Amino acid sequence: MKEIVTSSRTRDIIRKHRFTFKKSLGQNFLIDGHVLDQIIEAAGLDESRGALEIGPGIGSLTEQLAKAAGKVTAVEIDRRLIPILQEVMSPYENVSIVQGDILKTDLKQLWQDQFASCEGVSVVANLPYYVTTPIIMKLLEEKLPLENIVVMVQKEVAQRMAANPGGKDFGSLSIAVQYYCEPQLVCIVPGKAFIPAPNVDSAVIKLKRRLEPAVSVPDEAKFFHVVQTAFSQRRKTLANNLSAFSGKERKGELSELLLQIGIQPERRAETLSLDEFARVSEALTKSGMMN
Repeated sequence: MKEIVTSSRTRDIIRKHRFTFKKSLGQNFLIDGHVLDQIIEAAGLDESRGALEIGPGIGSLTEQLAKAAGKVTAVEIDRRLIPILQEVMSPYENVSIVQGDILKTDLKQLWQDQFASCEGVSVVANLPYYVTTPIIMKLLEEKLPLENIVVMVQKEVAQRMAANPGGKDFGSLSIAVQYYCEPQLVCIVPGKAFIPAPNVDSAVIKLKRRLEPAVSVPDEAKFFHVVQTAFSQRRKTLANNLSAFSGKERKGELSELLLQIGIQPERRAETLSLDEFARVSEALTKSGMMN
């Protein structure tokens, strides 16, 4: 039987089950086997490792994960897809289908239930555009024992995750991802690789989990609060945005504090490295400007 990823098999499954796409769920099914091959290669799976898939659709990626990994758990929010997935994945004993919203799922419990015997686990998924960032942040912030996150996302989002300081793509998402991971763009995927075809290009990005965060900070919550505040109005200078902490009456003191740690107050947030943000966060905390 043809693989699910082929256009003809995908259309056959859709027709057989009279499936209709829901725009609200961002459903686009991949029909390009070459892209799947690159995703699987980037994930670095083997029989000792597990894969968590988010939003499997009708199972084109799930099928390839089942061949590459020892254990696959696919979490699907759309109840209509569960019987389809159970049918097409029936030849693979190492696949579990879970119905649920990944953003409401207890991931630590899922890990215990599904991946206790695995030497390592990676998240491998074609993520819906509308929830890409919340899902990525949930995976990172819960500090799961992840090896890699290999996901297909909107091209512009992938570029922001991998961006270097100094460009327009560099922002709070870049810093959050790079604090926890080493990003690598795998490939660009045109709209014609999907049914139905989206109006924008996608990209596959690999986020290799760091053993330790990229920079050492005494308080992660304060570090990310500083980052978010610094980027709150991109056209404003660092000193202007960070005056949210100092208040206007202490703005001169804030500028002097930035100069003391080697950062010009008139710089903009997108020019600062992770290390520089760590220095700013620590300085603001020690000064008492951050409670």
